[in-house]
Amino acid sequence: MTVKKIRIALAGNPNVGKSVIFNALTGGRQHVGNWPGKTVEKKEGTLKYKNHSFKVIDLPGTYSLTAYSIDEIVARDYLVEEKPDVVIHVVDSTNLERNLYLTIQLIELGAKVILALNMSDLAEKKGLRIDERHISRLLGIPVIKTVATKEKGVKKLLDKAIKLAGETKESKRKVLTYGKELEEHIEELRDCISKKLELPFGYTPKWTALKLLENDKEVIKKLKGVKNSAHVLKKARETRVHLQDVFGEDVDSSIADARYGLIAGLIKESVKKPAVNRISMSDQIDKVVTNKYLGIPIFLLAMFLMFQLTFEVSAPFMELIDEFFGWLAQTASASIPAGWLSSLVSDGIISGVGSVLIFIPPIFILFLIIALLEDSGYMARAAFIMDKLMHKIGLHGKSFIPMILGFGCNVPAIMATRTLSNRKDRLLTILINPFMSCGARLPVYILFAAAFFPNNQGLVVFSLYILGMMVAIIMGLILSRTLLKGLSAPFVMELPPYRVPTIKGALIHMWERGSLFLRKAGTIIFAAVVLVWALSSFPAGVEYGAQESYLGQVGTAIAPVFGPLGFGDWRASVALMTGFVAKEIVIGTFGTIYGVEEGGLEAALQQHFTPLSAYSFLVFVLLYVPCMAVIAVIKRETNSWKWPLFTAAYTTAVAWIVAFIVYQGGLLLGFV
Repeated sequence: MTVKKIRIALAGNPNVGKSVIFNALTGGRQHVGNWPGKTVEKKEGTLKYKNHSFKVIDLPGTYSLTAYSIDEIVARDYLVEEKPDVVIHVVDSTNLERNLYLTIQLIELGAKVILALNMSDLAEKKGLRIDERHISRLLGIPVIKTVATKEKGVKKLLDKAIKLAGETKESKRKVLTYGKELEEHIEELRDCISKKLELPFGYTPKWTALKLLENDKEVIKKLKGVKNSAHVLKKARETRVHLQDVFGEDVDSSIADARYGLIAGLIKESVKKPAVNRISMSDQIDKVVTNKYLGIPIFLLAMFLMFQLTFEVSAPFMELIDEFFGWLAQTASASIPAGWLSSLVSDGIISGVGSVLIFIPPIFILFLIIALLEDSGYMARAAFIMDKLMHKIGLHGKSFIPMILGFGCNVPAIMATRTLSNRKDRLLTILINPFMSCGARLPVYILFAAAFFPNNQGLVVFSLYILGMMVAIIMGLILSRTLLKGLSAPFVMELPPYRVPTIKGALIHMWERGSLFLRKAGTIIFAAVVLVWALSSFPAGVEYGAQESYLGQVGTAIAPVFGPLGFGDWRASVALMTGFVAKEIVIGTFGTIYGVEEGGLEAALQQHFTPLSAYSFLVFVLLYVPCMAVIAVIKRETNSWKWPLFTAAYTTAVAWIVAFIVYQGGLLLGFV
């Protein structure tokens, strides 16, 4: 039978190169959205190969089909309920013992599984000799060695997927037996399920019996609404109690022991290890970068170099874009007869949107560097070295990963907290994440740093990112001792091996994040600057951008709030107010208001700010209420208006206090 359309699910533990294989398969034919009814990121891609069309779904990383975090629940539910045509299980060849646990569960589920032994080149460098044919015979599934970063083995995966998807007969997949006592009770419970229940969601009786004996909370919750389930759930509870008495331990431990026993035997027969364990290059590097004394200084140095490189590389491109929009504004002003239309086009649209688009080069370069650090494996080390510090505020290092992601955008960073299984950990991480400086704030930093600190731009921006992290940690400590008391869930930090990032993968990640900035410029920012222009031009008869305009009246009313912070000018007040929509609009607002002034935006700002008040302004931009997209995602993640409103209020209060300390403290120390 020829299969024309094939759905492939990519499953695997975190950090096994699953996304690299996804990028190799689908290239630019990708779509990123959310799972139906969830805010977990969903990545889908398409491709055509040998007269077949494929849809590839990159599932969130999961360690097993017994799900704890929301990410893991999404991955498990898709595999169990949607039943993709083929599941490609991507594993780390250097750590088969841990990875094969999910393989056993996928086989038990009855899925058509292809095992992709990824990073096989790294395994060989470690002296591991893996006999993939023998593993295939033992498990009864196709096994293919891959090197995702070099796209090695990718076409073989597609060839096997075509063949496997077209099979109609039962395969000879390995069926694990759990010993006489346990097997008897599994079969007994399976028979009870078959007779009593009409199983929903594509569950099979054998798999459901195993999940009930493992006391899987999600499966039990879903079965409670099924007719006659009370009898089955009662029998499962009684069986668990009986087996615990027999084995002297929880049933899920006995089941896990049996699976790991099979894995141990399989490894022994199929993998030859070196007589003497050699110290890998990853281990040698980790001795330095995760050292308890050197780890944090190296991380801070890496961040500083990241910002310095961003400025150095992007500077000439920014100048070219600035000159282009300056020429465009002058041309438009000269070509269109004087009046409201000329002002709208030159002062509003070109000056406003152009002042934001100037920052495309540094934003894309920053996202590229972050992508390279993530793909290399270093970001996982950053979380590891922060683990001890995070414990001080009632969290663990895993919470630092969403915080690092916040350097790109706080929205996906907050969504990434779904990998945390403990609700208190999730909520605390969500509440402190807005202090992590997102890419949308970067244009504001760059503009003010260039205007007031031309010789220390990288250092100034670096200091803001560090300040955001420090405030996040301090507020985490306060919140964990007051509103969110409780122990954090235990977690062992996983350190993937270092890899050489692929240019293709890094560019895809850069575009995914950077294109969001472009879409904002073409929609939200465009609409905002037009609105700012209109409010700056009316009521009729007032001079454009004057204090008597509608915009000036609003700004003047709220300006006294910011007087003690050093920026009591009404224009700054208005820019902060519009920044709630999107932080880039702070620049768009300044560009629209000041666009007509001689010397450009930097010169205009220098008339209304001093270096000290400029830095105080940047501190406020760093810490005050996040944009409305972040507020919306906090609402979705917490399913309550309580926490987003609290976040808006407390972040703004913190911003005012810290900016006050910076400005007033600077005055006392003699700065201006």
